[in-house]
Order: sequence, then structure tokens, then C-alpha cells
Amino acid sequence: MKKVTVLMLTIFLGMVTSHAQNKALLYDFYEVPQSLMLNPGVRTPYKWHAGIPLLSGIAVQAGSSGVTVNDLFANDGVDFNTKVREKVLDGLSKNDDFGGSGQIEVFYGGFRNTKRPNDYYSFGMYGEGFIAQFWPRDLAILAFEGNANNLERRFDLNHIATQGEAVNVFHFGVNRKLNNKWTVGLRAKLYSSVFEFKSVRNDGYFVTTQGENNILRNTLVADVTMRTSGIESLFDILNDDDVAQSVELPKWLLGRSLFGGNLGAGVDIGFTHNIGRSSYVTASLLDVGFIYHNNDVKNYTLNGAATNEGVEIVLPEDASNLNADIWQDLIDDFERQIPFETDERAYLSLRPIKLYSSFRYNFGERSLKSKVCDCGIKPNTKTDSFDYLNAVGGQFFMINQPRGPQAAITAFYQRRLGNVLALKTTYTADKYTFSNIGLGLNVQAGPVNFYVLADNLLGYPNLPDSNYASLQFGFNIISWNGN
Repeated sequence: MKKVTVLMLTIFLGMVTSHAQNKALLYDFYEVPQSLMLNPGVRTPYKWHAGIPLLSGIAVQAGSSGVTVNDLFANDGVDFNTKVREKVLDGLSKNDDFGGSGQIEVFYGGFRNTKRPNDYYSFGMYGEGFIAQFWPRDLAILAFEGNANNLERRFDLNHIATQGEAVNVFHFGVNRKLNNKWTVGLRAKLYSSVFEFKSVRNDGYFVTTQGENNILRNTLVADVTMRTSGIESLFDILNDDDVAQSVELPKWLLGRSLFGGNLGAGVDIGFTHNIGRSSYVTASLLDVGFIYHNNDVKNYTLNGAATNEGVEIVLPEDASNLNADIWQDLIDDFERQIPFETDERAYLSLRPIKLYSSFRYNFGERSLKSKVCDCGIKPNTKTDSFDYLNAVGGQFFMINQPRGPQAAITAFYQRRLGNVLALKTTYTADKYTFSNIGLGLNVQAGPVNFYVLADNLLGYPNLPDSNYASLQFGFNIISWNGN
């Protein structure tokens, strides 16, 4: 239990140094260089950019589907057990989840190739992490109600699904304008895993039936696995009273982040395609890759089947013979039939692939009124990069999760006020909320760029009653094309 508590605290504290999932406000907000991280084929109106180290990109996100903190702990006169029954046990399904994520950029920069001005290179390093805990509905009901009143009901073990990680990412990308219709991009990534835990695709059940020699017969069929890497060495440091944790923990974290952990590779791809003088479509596929875990690995498995009728007591003859050994014999019997095992076998974990796409229509007075054509390739300039006063459109997002793909749709409106200020507002619908209104602000004060993006503004006045919250901000230095 102590290990579980420490792990949860570690993940919670790590949210400020890890990665957000759906960034609807940032996607295609190309005044912000970080939009390249969501689509390597986005427009790039910069000569070069440099993020302020550790401050160029910070993002945090938390969400829960189906229930909020306020649903359970509001002082509304309703009994807590009643709330648990109505809001949680009866209200949640195995597809509801609780989790959070975040990101911090350690460094980030980019520059245009002077010999090939249609190519823009970007590079950097960031740390990211997330936790996703799906609601184990059947096991929660079993714990809350017991099995005596649930005869013949199968409690599925496939409701167990949880995963989390912290990973450091090194990346290098190329953005190329092929012609006046197409811009494409590719980014290569190297992953250095700090830690990971994952328990997905479990199977089995627990069922209670009427027994022959006793009141109840319990049957357990299990195929459950928890894979971990980096967790054991973390706990060794946290549980060792003879080491200075304030020294050893940062050293361990730095070592695991800088290729001292488990390594992997991946790619991002994306494009922007003009389909008219004032509109275009975009799409990107992120984190198509893997991490090979062969360092500090420990896996836990429970695999087998067992049936036990519990303690066989014949009354009144055995009434005077009850003792603790009887119950221990019951436990030992289950352990013999279904062994709980550990191993250190290496394993491969795929990255949570993310898909973005969008359609955008620009309108209002344009600063450049040239016709889009296929007659040659012309580098971006500062004027043709911001050829709109207003823009509207829609976006689509999908991420691969243990329970299958999780999707979100977004409608947006964007407005430019000169070369200094740009605003973007969004409405997003997903599994967490159907009333997510977001607002993004980008300010360009000379070469200094500042942006702040906040989702689900309607939930900020009362965060305990909100299913979702997300915040991103950062500082960059930008030299624009044409300067």
C-alpha cells in the first residue's frame, strides 16, 4: 500500500513536467512556434525562433468523465454513501476514466535554411507524462456489495485498465514548402523512458455460485498482468533511509532522462494543403513509435483458475475447533491454484498515437492579394503568412487509449489585430464535457512572443465541479520572415 501511495504522489507531482493530450487551441495557431509540435507540416512564418529554456512550453491537463469531486463532496445534505451509489457505482461504466497529463519544454528552437529558404528546421527536448485510470466497475461493485447477494454474477477482470509514464523526448524536424499549395513536415524522435506502468487487455472473472458442501462456491479465473519499468529503482531510493533523497532523486531522474533508462524511437508527420484562395486543410499523425523496456523491468502476473468452497464447517461438531489456521489454509489453497508471479522479461510498448486534422476558411481584408497558383515555389514572407483578419473552421482529434480510440471535435474562430495580437476561441465536445469553451491569446511584443491558452473556461469558477481543465503558456523569441 505504501508503494502504491508513493507512486500516485509521484505521478501527481510529475504532472507539472509532463505532456497534455488534446491541444485544440494550439493546433494550427501558427503564430505560436509550438504549433509545429502538433503538425510538422504547419505554416512557418519565422526566420528563426528560440524558446526561453524551461518556459517556452508548459502545459497541464486533468479530466474525469462521468463524475466530479463536487458530485461526491458537495455539502448538499445527501448522504455520502448514497452519492457513491448513484454517481459512481450506478453512474460510471468501465469506459469512464480519471487522469491527467502535462509537458514542459527544456529547450526548443528552429531556423530557416538560408540556402533552401523553403525548409525550416526545428529541434528540442521536452519531458512528458500522463496517467489514465479506467473505472473498474465490476470490481468496485464487488467491493461495495460483496458476493452474497450477487450469486451467479460474473465480475469481469477485464475492467482493470491503468497506465502511466514519464518520458523525455529529443526531436528534430524538417518543414518544407513544396509549392504554393503544399507544405509537408517530418519529425524524428528519440524517447528516454523514466518510468512506466501498464496493465491493459486483462481477462478473467470472479463468480459465486451455490456450493454442495458449504453455502457458497467461489470461482476465480484470472489472466492479469502489470508491466513496470523504472518503478523498482524509484522505490529503492524513496524507501532507503540511508540516502539523501534530495540528492539521489534528482540524480536518478536526470540519468533516466538522458538515455539512462529505456530507449525508443518514433516519428511525427503532417501537412497543410491549400484548397482555394482562402481555405486549406491540415492533418498530422504524432508519436508513431515505441519504447523497448529492458532496464529495471519488473512484471507481475496472476494467471490460472481456482474454485474453492471456503471453510468447510459442520455444526455443531466443529464449533469449538475454529481458529486462524482455517482461514490461512483457505488463502494458501488459492495461492497454490493461481500462483502470483513476477519476472524481469523485457517488453515493447507502443506510443499513444495521436491524430489531428482541420479545415480552415480565412475571410476579411487580406494583406496580400496574390492569387494562389502552382507556378513555382515562393518562400513564406511575413505578409503572406498572416493573410487574414478572421478565420473559422473545424478540427478533429483522436488518441489511442486502452479502451479504444478517444475522439474530440472542435469548432474555432480566430481573429488577428495587426501584427501584435491574435485571439483564438474554440468549442470542443469530447467524453469529458460537451460545453468546453476555450480561449487562446498570442502577443508579439517586438521579438518577444507570449501565449496563453485555457480550455473549459466555464469550469474555472468552480473547478471541483468541472470534468476537465487545461492550461498552456510559454515565451519565445521570434525573428519573422521579411525582417
